[in-house]
Amino acid sequence: MAGHMAGYGIATWAGLEEEAFTVGELLTLVAEAAGGQHCLVAIQLPVRLVMMTPITQSLHGRGPLPAAADESLRVMASAPLHGGELPGMVGQELAGLIRPGLTPAQARILAVASCPGVTNVLLAASGAPHWKEAVGAVAQPSLAAAQLREITDVLASP
Repeated sequence: MAGHMAGYGIATWAGLEEEAFTVGELLTLVAEAAGGQHCLVAIQLPVRLVMMTPITQSLHGRGPLPAAADESLRVMASAPLHGGELPGMVGQELAGLIRPGLTPAQARILAVASCPGVTNVLLAASGAPHWKEAVGAVAQPSLAAAQLREITDVLASP
């Protein structure tokens, strides 16, 4: 089995967002556990418009996303649709602000995929139509940081 695993990742729902640990602390721990050289290549955490902390931190050059990028780690953004629990949060009007012509689900996926530091977006699709819709979202050109800031400002306003 030696040599068959090129790397591994760590997934956390709240550890990085709630600052239970930092990317730097995580790297120190995995290096200690591995006896020096580790094979950590990715982190996975929720990035979504429902709870925008990772997005807003990243837009200001802080938090786990830029820290992971600085360490050449891949960032897998999970739960971009918040498990489908809040389908109405981004309506067609806000979807049009994000990118005219996209569905609300596509707009949410594109916003997450455009977040600085995100390298992959993980989601579940209930069928081929939803999968094609998601693929259409990530095929779009990324949003500029200024536009992503505008979106987070709109969503943060009362």
